[in-house]
Amino acid sequence: MELCIISFTHKGNELAKSMKTRFIESAMPYEISVFTAKKEVSDAAYVTDLKEWAGECFLARKAILFIGACGIAVRTIAPFLESKLTDSPVLVMDENGQFVIPILSGHVGGANEIARNISRLLDSTTPVITTATDVSIQFSIDVFAKKHDLAVANKDGIAKVSSKVLEKKKLSMAVSDAYASQVDVMIGKRCRETELQENKSVENERMPLLTLVPREYILGIGCRRDKEDEVLEAFVEKCLKEAGITWEQVRAIASIDRKKEEHAILALSHKKGIPFVVFDADTLMHIKGDFLPSAFVKEQVGVDNVCERAAIAAGKDGVRLVRRKQAENGMTLAIAKEEWRLTLYEE
Repeated sequence: MELCIISFTHKGNELAKSMKTRFIESAMPYEISVFTAKKEVSDAAYVTDLKEWAGECFLARKAILFIGACGIAVRTIAPFLESKLTDSPVLVMDENGQFVIPILSGHVGGANEIARNISRLLDSTTPVITTATDVSIQFSIDVFAKKHDLAVANKDGIAKVSSKVLEKKKLSMAVSDAYASQVDVMIGKRCRETELQENKSVENERMPLLTLVPREYILGIGCRRDKEDEVLEAFVEKCLKEAGITWEQVRAIASIDRKKEEHAILALSHKKGIPFVVFDADTLMHIKGDFLPSAFVKEQVGVDNVCERAAIAAGKDGVRLVRRKQAENGMTLAIAKEEWRLTLYEE
């Protein structure tokens, strides 16, 4: 995850640079970029339009840390807020480094986790966590979903489940027939509790509070430069419909690094709340598998197939292609599927 740190004073900029150094030394999985809104600071990227900069961060799903007042952060990000499932994680920190406060997307986006990691790096910094399940040290369904690559099918169910957890109600989970491995969360009995009596099956149906869908598909995408946003989205939508896959089942969009600033792909990633990852040509060429080669594509970008190789490169356990390259009007798409598991463990 890329964490963009922006400051408004010389002191804040010094703190930002120190944090970047410590993040690099700690080998934590963050790419740190340092910005400043103070023109006199010469050793950080200068931001001329704060809201435009924040909008670009939201579009690319980058995490933002404001070193300054909460009011500045709130006013800056307000125009870009859409959903707790897709908003970028946003945090605020004072320039003395005493407190770090997640103010947006604490669970799904990971702002709470970022705050705790900053606290580990800076011993004198206190993370100010305000989400109810965290302060009560209770199970969080959205953290659970994120940890196990599960998408939330009904957003309002998060509050319902969290409310029952805080009330210390008993919850249970079950695998449903609607998807091959969909997880439903209910109060009390399992969604489909089956008892065998004299070889007869008796089912007790309960309405779930929340449905979680495994994110087990990767979309590998290639396209010509400056492809229109709506054209790419329509093409991908058509391919997913033909494959019988919903957006909730997609974990990532992948492509070659030459497409990392491609607006149509970034817009699709932001709109659907799906991470966009890229790989260089050498990495893609070393991916093993049976891919449909194109001499023209290799001459242009240095790899014989972008979409299929990128889909496999972004996958995890047991990843395999389930939809070979589909091409249309300067766009290509391939779909890979991971071997999804829900694992229980002791911490």
